Amino acid sequence: MAPPSFALKPNLSPDFARIPPRILLVDDEPRMLTALMELLRLRNYDVTAASDGQKAIELIREQSFDLVLLDLNMPGTDGFAVLAHIERHKKQMATIVVSGDTTIDAAIRALRQGVHDFVRKPYAPEDLLRAIEQSLARRQRNKAQQNSSEQIEQSEKWHRYLVNQSPDILYTLDTAGRFTFLNDRAETFLGIPRADLIGRHYTQLVFEDDIERAKFVLNERRTGKRASRDVEVRLNVRSAEKKSTRFLTVEVSSSGIYEQHGEGVAATFRGTYGVAKEVGDRKRAQEKILQQAYHDGLTGLPNRLLFRDRLNIAVVQAKRHGGMLAVMFIDLDRFKSINDDLGHAAGDRLLQAVSARLSKCLRQGDTVARLGGDEFTLLLPNISQREDAENAARKVLSVLSQPFRVGQQEHTTGASIGIAVYPDDGDTIDALIQNADIAMYDVKAQGRNSYAFFSDARHASYSNRINLGQELHKAIGANQLELYYQPQIATANGNVAGLEVLLRWNHPLRGQISPEEFIPLAQEAGTIAYLSDWVIHSACKQLKEWMEYGVAPVRLSINLAAEQIQQLDFVAKFSELLEQMKIDPALLEIEITESTMVRDLDATQNRLHALSDLGVKIAIDDFGMGYSSLSYLRNLPIDAIKIDRSFIADIKPDTENTLVNAMILIAKGLGLRLVAEGVETAEQFAFLKSHGCDECQGYFISKPLNGEGVTRLLASGRRLLAE
Repeated sequence: MAPPSFALKPNLSPDFARIPPRILLVDDEPRMLTALMELLRLRNYDVTAASDGQKAIELIREQSFDLVLLDLNMPGTDGFAVLAHIERHKKQMATIVVSGDTTIDAAIRALRQGVHDFVRKPYAPEDLLRAIEQSLARRQRNKAQQNSSEQIEQSEKWHRYLVNQSPDILYTLDTAGRFTFLNDRAETFLGIPRADLIGRHYTQLVFEDDIERAKFVLNERRTGKRASRDVEVRLNVRSAEKKSTRFLTVEVSSSGIYEQHGEGVAATFRGTYGVAKEVGDRKRAQEKILQQAYHDGLTGLPNRLLFRDRLNIAVVQAKRHGGMLAVMFIDLDRFKSINDDLGHAAGDRLLQAVSARLSKCLRQGDTVARLGGDEFTLLLPNISQREDAENAARKVLSVLSQPFRVGQQEHTTGASIGIAVYPDDGDTIDALIQNADIAMYDVKAQGRNSYAFFSDARHASYSNRINLGQELHKAIGANQLELYYQPQIATANGNVAGLEVLLRWNHPLRGQISPEEFIPLAQEAGTIAYLSDWVIHSACKQLKEWMEYGVAPVRLSINLAAEQIQQLDFVAKFSELLEQMKIDPALLEIEITESTMVRDLDATQNRLHALSDLGVKIAIDDFGMGYSSLSYLRNLPIDAIKIDRSFIADIKPDTENTLVNAMILIAKGLGLRLVAEGVETAEQFAFLKSHGCDECQGYFISKPLNGEGVTRLLASGRRLLAE
């Protein structure tokens, strides 16, 4: 419907729509404030920051904002006090809570204080940007509604236009309760032509069970403050096929319509005017908050928080009635190798399939939860004997032993299951979960794809973990460690531009062990720096062998552990190694994560400058995962940034992919080389190439290769993908 011709009021500027929305950031974490400001300014928002609640209240008193991004837990004046100030003074601004408080009570309390959305820390930047856009759009709609009465007085044409463009149902009834007017939205929501509704009694639309309540709001005679407000009523809605009906839940506000006859003469009741707002969006938002708070985002299963809640209830009931319960800790076997070989997208599909099968193993009242990664827990309340838990474990092993179809191939994965029984193996939720975990580790040590009770596994599990740590320390001398190399190609021509160095442990009994398993052991044992030194020496040795073999040199990217860069003599030792092996420093690139960089920023900055002075290149790994700041990129000698694989996985065809675009623009603006890791599809590669990303790596390009594989690749030419 085209808008009518009319003159705008003088106080509405034609440039109004181009004014950037004003956003107030409130958070007591300086790094969080800085990261948010950089992110939002890239989207052309007008951003103001407050480091505490009191400062935020002062700014709200003095200035007007379109949106407030608010942390709840702050010292002194907290986020709830800021919300109370906004509500008390009727400030017309949208509010989004961005908080690490994961309790559902905090979310519900914030919603009751008028919060438009709730985003939990840590969050994906695209989710936050989406919430901001939706809240600003909703606020704009609300402002339009508030101004509608003034516009109605201005022009009958303007009145008709606004009424029919309203997101809500607007209606009038005569004194008998029959519809005399309905706007266009009524037809959209109800699926019934307006012409068929005019003259019908409102009870023909109201769900039968709600008719009594509807009488007090739809047939309203009162006006002003005494009139009905936000009364929930269900309406019958015709389906698109017009063969069945469903229900539409609305909140109705109504007021009586009176004809005035002059002073001293009683007004005549002419009918009722009302507004029916669809409440599905608000209810879905509340349900979404509850779902996110208590469920795993990938599988939809209960998460750690909900599992602990249910386990706590089960323990209390077992204590009260003298009963038994079992906790099972389930870790998938061979999942990491499948994930490494096929990529993370395939790994996610496998986890979803596993979750579906585990859910079918449940009795009524049982709970299966995903704790993270490939770890699941199962709660069996009200068992009568230990054999009940044993039977459940056998059932889980049976359903997981059947092949899973991932892509075009079938794969099998078993499970290692640890079992702890209340009260024999612990009488608290923490003890039961921990002891089930310990029993599971014993199963893995004994060959996997089986189960064990805590009482049988405790000593062996502890001993196994200690032994594995000791074996890792000896692995270098036993020639069990091996380097693999992930090719990084120039996106423009498909040629190999560099290789990322990866570490593998070829255990004589366990087979190939990924870093995800043994790196935590090295960190716990304090040998991670020793391990990283071996990686650097071995990578430089391999580079020298390639050069002596006659292969043109290629850049090697080596991940640096935080413990290593913090060594006082690290730069001196690194420089000495390059000189001894006669290696050009420009052929080496050090990768550090943002978390490593900010752990001791001053010391790290000095060492990075020293490495850069040698000619070594510096790259920031996992860029955008929580510590990003343009100030780091400006002040440190950074040559390249690597976009974390989680952002690449979110690239979708025919969408703007705003966040990745922003990172590409940042890199170009600062003159940095940009590397995208985790590229697993042709669509992702095509998007990155078309938008000027410099280099890519991932399973779409090539799997990690050992030294011999790289030698053959470099000797036969560097082309991996055609232009």
